[in-house]
Amino acid sequence: MKRSTQQTIVVTQAPERAILVAVARKDNRDGWDVEVTLDELAQLAHTAGAKVVGKIVQRLPVASKTHYIGTGKLSELNTLKSSADFNVAIFDDELSPLQQRNLEETLQIKIIDRAALILDIFARRARTHEGQLQVELAQHQYLLPRLAGQWSHLERLGGGIGTRGPGEAQIETDRRLIRQKINRLKSQLEQVRKHRNLYRQQRRKSGIPIIALVGYTNAGKSTLLNSLTRASVVVVDKLFATLDPTTRRLSLPGNRPALVTDTVGFIRKLPPTLVTAFRATLEELAEASILVHVVDLTAPHAAEQCQTVESILADLEIADKPRITALNKIDQLLPAGRIWDETSAIDYLWQQSPPADENTVLISAEKRWGFAKLLETAGRILAENGESPAS
Repeated sequence: MKRSTQQTIVVTQAPERAILVAVARKDNRDGWDVEVTLDELAQLAHTAGAKVVGKIVQRLPVASKTHYIGTGKLSELNTLKSSADFNVAIFDDELSPLQQRNLEETLQIKIIDRAALILDIFARRARTHEGQLQVELAQHQYLLPRLAGQWSHLERLGGGIGTRGPGEAQIETDRRLIRQKINRLKSQLEQVRKHRNLYRQQRRKSGIPIIALVGYTNAGKSTLLNSLTRASVVVVDKLFATLDPTTRRLSLPGNRPALVTDTVGFIRKLPPTLVTAFRATLEELAEASILVHVVDLTAPHAAEQCQTVESILADLEIADKPRITALNKIDQLLPAGRIWDETSAIDYLWQQSPPADENTVLISAEKRWGFAKLLETAGRILAENGESPAS
């Protein structure tokens, strides 16, 4: 008797081919150059699994209320579809429901804005139940005002009997279901928040101070946490590689205990729905005794990234917390041609640019350079603020 054989066929989906679109406003209020923002958008697209095949920029006083870009650029974008062969257009700002629907009708391809792209990446990265709840809530809040576009195919039938009525009825049904889902998710997250509050109360009673790592996404916070505490947080060179917060114990000088926690990285134009949904997680920052702002010194636009982090901290009303600025990845800034150790590297770099203040430290999270100074500074700040670590 013949033995039957089975074959497993693995089907791999080709990556979506994306074109990136941005409006360069003449006032440039946030200080970011449009080419820089598009490079970051390309990183986000790559993280989400797309292949970027082109970029389009239009300089306007303000974005078009109906199509985001002007009619000329829209026509150019439509013409490029055949030559560049893209099947998704990713826009660098959050689109209004009207803009998104008009663009989909004109271009006949998938339209994604920056907010939806970040939400997609968060959905991929969330591992804990809490993280998944937070992302799902943000996605539903994002979707709710955009439901009308889901029924645009009915409008194209020309109206009349059997079109407009059922479409509107279905939209209202969907809205009601999504509102119910949002309320359920909020209720579940409120339970998580209460649980976090109980946990925080226990930590307060223990008297162990908390050091929270903050910074722009991909600045090296997870590498720093791993190196400081021998944790095993995933570290890859992608935006938002770590989403769920991680807290570990470490020892400050004098063998005094402290807790260090790594939170989600920040990014410019972070969707408001995400900030709202992650309220319980971000409340960890409010409980921290010290914020360690991790800065990637090798980033071409580190100053703009720092300003984005400062703006978000101000929005969260925690900008006045005691702060250490940890300038990271110093090992990548040293001239070639000699062997550098920790002391010579830090001395050389401080000679090139003296520290702004006594709470600024140079570190290499990967090589574990500058940690003694970082922990010494943390201990001093805690003592100055009457929060000497418990012994």
